[in-house]
Amino acid sequence: MRDAIYLDEDLQALRDQTETFIAKEVMTRADAWEAEGSVPREFLLQMGDLGFFGLRQPEAYGGLGRGALSSAVFSEALGSSTYGGFEVTVLVHTDMASPHLRHAGNDEQLTTYMPGIVSGQLLTAIAVTEPVAGSDVAGIRTTARRDGDDWVIDGSKIFITNGVSADLLIVAARTRPEEPRGLSMFLVEAGTPGLRVSRKLDKTGWLSSDTAELAFEGCRVPASRLLGEEGRGFYSIMQNFQNERMALSGMAVGASQTALDLTYAWTQERKAFGGVLFDQQVIRQRLAMLQARVDAARQLLYHSAWLMERGVDATREVSALKALTGELVNEVTYACVQFHGGVGYMRESTIERMARDARVMSIGGGATEVMLDEVAKRSRL
Repeated sequence: MRDAIYLDEDLQALRDQTETFIAKEVMTRADAWEAEGSVPREFLLQMGDLGFFGLRQPEAYGGLGRGALSSAVFSEALGSSTYGGFEVTVLVHTDMASPHLRHAGNDEQLTTYMPGIVSGQLLTAIAVTEPVAGSDVAGIRTTARRDGDDWVIDGSKIFITNGVSADLLIVAARTRPEEPRGLSMFLVEAGTPGLRVSRKLDKTGWLSSDTAELAFEGCRVPASRLLGEEGRGFYSIMQNFQNERMALSGMAVGASQTALDLTYAWTQERKAFGGVLFDQQVIRQRLAMLQARVDAARQLLYHSAWLMERGVDATREVSALKALTGELVNEVTYACVQFHGGVGYMRESTIERMARDARVMSIGGGATEVMLDEVAKRSRL
């Protein structure tokens, strides 16, 4: 294995199990999910039953208690499915929303929600982004004010993956208006009065994930649903951004490798100019250079996860990783569409879907430009 230096037997088994599951269960169904605009709940329950949702969760609540390397393995293997919408539906639940509960939840909150998260009974979403605040988390305008034994939330969120179907939302709101970073996190259950889905959003790619705009209009939640310390939500978001970006990067590496594999196979079969496309030196060398860059990105992925498992601040490495892989997956899929020729532009083509899905990878979870600034701030320039 190219990255075996980082993986024990259990992690290598996780990769094999995930890839086998995808080949048998996802590839035969996911076209229907693209048409429906979401992944069916019964399928997510199946994944929960098989243990995929508990990799990082505490053993006391049915999880396995593994570290960041398990997220790297799992996200890369998911990235091979060729269906980005399915992949991000799962990763938002496992690596972007539920970690906030794992890190900051008290005993009562963990007991109430974590078993359902592990089993797939409760699907989660993270509600941070707003129409005027994306990567600039300090710009959040949604407010929460204390009223007796409750908090009352008012505001709006946008581009929320799993926002339509989630059972539990992790919501960031401003509780200290006078402080730029005076945010707090709240656990808000679907169906809470004052919470509504304003719109289900249409996207260029990731068609099998639901994406929503949410409205909070006097949304009243019990004080017991404050997640973590009041006023410390900004730092909670920053902490989990590293895991979120690492998981998205793993997804991008998996997609890049799969796109190259498909294109290797295509160019060695496609007849052209008295031979096959792979006979053309320009194509072979372009694929070889892209493969070299994907191999390098994979090593940075696993090294970053290895650092995170050891408690090292890997903000610089993860930011570089996210910037690199978000751009790389777009470059890879663009070239692969080119080498597929006309069929690569047809909706019946796997590579066409992968190219559409790739576009958001340099935007979501931290735009490339923001990530490069994070690297620059921590570099010896």
